[in-house]
Amino acid sequence: MSAVIESGIASYSKYLEQELRSDHAGETGAVYIYKGIIAVATLLKDQELIHFAKEHGATEAEHLQLIEAVFERKYRSRLLGPWRIAGWLTGAIPALFGRKAVYATIAAVETFVEQHYQEQINYLKKHGGHEQLLDLLIRCQADEIGHKNEARSKASPSLPLALRAWCAMVGSGSATAVLLAKRI
Repeated sequence: MSAVIESGIASYSKYLEQELRSDHAGETGAVYIYKGIIAVATLLKDQELIHFAKEHGATEAEHLQLIEAVFERKYRSRLLGPWRIAGWLTGAIPALFGRKAVYATIAAVETFVEQHYQEQINYLKKHGGHEQLLDLLIRCQADEIGHKNEARSKASPSLPLALRAWCAMVGSGSATAVLLAKRI
């Protein structure tokens, strides 16, 4: 990672600067999704959900640290406060409805994140350079795919209409958050 850190933001294109800003904001939101789940699961004394959220939250916190190591503070989104609140609510709200709602929500979020990282990976492969950043994104994406697959395996195979609507809203909300984070 040191070569990426040493190269600094000046070597990133405007595209990569915006993408890394959205990655940083997204990983910040992800950490707070799991904090929201833990808060509600603790109140409900749901040890399985607490364990799930702590394990996944630790991975998201690691992703956040890795991105912070390559992306200077001055270039980060100025909307981190709202991303934290939105993330916390995205975790807490489904936790009020139980594990299946949480697992479906995580599967929806991670499906979006997998695609978002893939776009960046494709860009880096096409344009070359930034090999260590490419490795970082591939690593983060692999973890997110693991989270998605685990959540899907625990979610109900057929979701009620309200939960499908919630998951669609989470997916479109994630896309909107990325667009905002790229600019602000």
